[in-house]
Amino acid sequence: MNFGLYSRGGSIIATSGGWHSIAIQVLLQAQKELLDYRGLGISVLEMSHRSAHFIKIANTAENDLRELLKIPENYKVIFLQGGGTGQFSAVPLNLIGLKEERSADYVVTGAWSANAAKEAEKYGKVNIVHPKLDAYRTIPNPSNWNLNPNASYIFYCANETVHGVEFPFIPDIKGTVLVCDMSSSFLSKPVDVSKFGLIFAGAQKNIGCAGVTVVIIREDLLGYALKECPVIFDYKVQGSCSSLYNTPAIYSIYIMGLVLQWIKNSGGAETMGQNCAVKSKLIYDVIDGSNGFYVSLAASTCRSRMNIPIRIGSADGDNVLETEFVDKAAENNMISLKGHRSVGGIRISLYNAVTVEETQKLADFMVNFMKERCA
Repeated sequence: MNFGLYSRGGSIIATSGGWHSIAIQVLLQAQKELLDYRGLGISVLEMSHRSAHFIKIANTAENDLRELLKIPENYKVIFLQGGGTGQFSAVPLNLIGLKEERSADYVVTGAWSANAAKEAEKYGKVNIVHPKLDAYRTIPNPSNWNLNPNASYIFYCANETVHGVEFPFIPDIKGTVLVCDMSSSFLSKPVDVSKFGLIFAGAQKNIGCAGVTVVIIREDLLGYALKECPVIFDYKVQGSCSSLYNTPAIYSIYIMGLVLQWIKNSGGAETMGQNCAVKSKLIYDVIDGSNGFYVSLAASTCRSRMNIPIRIGSADGDNVLETEFVDKAAENNMISLKGHRSVGGIRISLYNAVTVEETQKLADFMVNFMKERCA
């Protein structure tokens, strides 16, 4: 599982799932407003999505997001449901018909981009632009990508949470529509939105709780949905209705709005990026200085700043030591460090709400654990 920290009652608490993205300040604000939202006498949970109060919440969230990412005016911002997995279907349903061939290029560097490519095969021809990887530990050299000039778009995942591989660059795709799943790295650093045709991100990593997914799409790409596209996934329909064609995830949008305000007040995407670099360096320095006790699985050129899978003892891991590590960490109020079920080991996730100080506590724990086992 993932590792996320915030301070509560003097303890350091690590949490799993989607709550890594929520700073304690946001949780306290939500707690304060849970029963009575700003004097209305009702909770946001009870609020109509057609009410002026919720529309203001949604509009403020969109405006803050546009400001944080400097989103150009010719892009729509849509708040949808279904998570990133829903977008694995929605992307081809909306975009694979851009060209008559109904084909798309996919860069597959981990579990999530592999799932996205598999889903897209239901709606058209999928071209994996590089030879199949034996293990998801690196990013294939773009100079060797076999791009289809007739592809409607090229898809990649900016950060693979399971395998800890992150793109350190934006692919140069020579005029083809670039689509990116940024779910686990969204707003962890500045990004030039104008280089993309479409960006999507589930909120539950860096900008809120599960339930809402952000889609940012260039307006000239709207209106190409396949006839079999469900209307709730039709970007043109949802964009023309300000994400209100059907009842949206009201409370999740509210929480996302609070997180976006917290990011703004904390220095924006630039500060998030600086903190992210410091935090990941703290952990990788321990790994690299451990003389092989901790093993990082991803290639050094594409190590994730967000998700750090490690094994203890070797690339295959020592199950006894790894179990001891997880149990000992839990005794120190650092929980959910067990690796993803498909790869095992340990996984550390350093989303925006995790502070540098909290990351230092984990780094210190890792050093002490190693010294005790190597004495």
